[in-house]
Amino acid sequence: MLTNQIINSVVRAALTEDAPWGDLTSELLIPAEATATANLVAREAGVFSGGAVFRAAMLTDSTLEVILHVADGDTFAPGAVLATVTGSARSVLTAERVALNLVQRMSGIATLTAQYVALAAGTGARIVDTRKTTPGLRALERHAVRSGGGHNHRFSLSDAVMAKDNHLAVLMAHGGLTVTEALRTVRAQLSHTTHFEVEVDRLDQIEAVLDAGVDTIMLDNFSLDDLRTGVAQVAGRALVEASGNVNPGTVAAIAATGVDVISVGALTHSVRALDLGLDVVVDLATAPATPLLPTAP
Repeated sequence: MLTNQIINSVVRAALTEDAPWGDLTSELLIPAEATATANLVAREAGVFSGGAVFRAAMLTDSTLEVILHVADGDTFAPGAVLATVTGSARSVLTAERVALNLVQRMSGIATLTAQYVALAAGTGARIVDTRKTTPGLRALERHAVRSGGGHNHRFSLSDAVMAKDNHLAVLMAHGGLTVTEALRTVRAQLSHTTHFEVEVDRLDQIEAVLDAGVDTIMLDNFSLDDLRTGVAQVAGRALVEASGNVNPGTVAAIAATGVDVISVGALTHSVRALDLGLDVVVDLATAPATPLLPTAP
């Protein structure tokens, strides 16, 4: 969940990184009394995410006014005005890059997620993210996935049990139990509210995992034929997640195999920031008749 506490923590850290001792350029070039109005403008079509983050970055100066013209999850066309900021010109210019960096990335994630969701439409498969997020920005990036119509996987290592190939390899080397026995031991220790997922990479591993009573079985890097066979073999005894080799060219075919969930690391680890700009509105009627800086002789 994207809380105000998380947003403010990220924004404070970003602004401290970008202007640790103030904005030297704006403080020297822009008169303290100067005001400005700036529009957040889309340079390309997309899905919006990060309105609260953009607002928080700008409102580190509480005298600024921020008006959002779209909500998270809204689509927009090139040229659309997404938000308007009014107030101290120095403050607007100081916060500009941090505000843009965050909202551009979040909107890029939302836009990419929406593309995947559209490609899987009508199949019943959920598009979900992974833990392949930018350190420190996970809550923002996962909110952006939801803005694009996707869903979130476990938020952290503390949220669910997810036994992957490396866990099972170590377990088999040192545990002295079969896979089913070891997983049943884990199941017996879990609260009824804790989700239990296990990854397999071959069809012949499925029965041993299902016999342990897991909630979700992940079919990792399976071919389309093996995904279909795996879904039929599981036969509703657990949720089936597909992972690996998921991209816009493959996701529709993967979704059509009947899996319940498709996890896509690319939603957050390979996304392109959307092209948004912050354009200062110049009112020629109130512009100074002489330049602020002396001209060269």
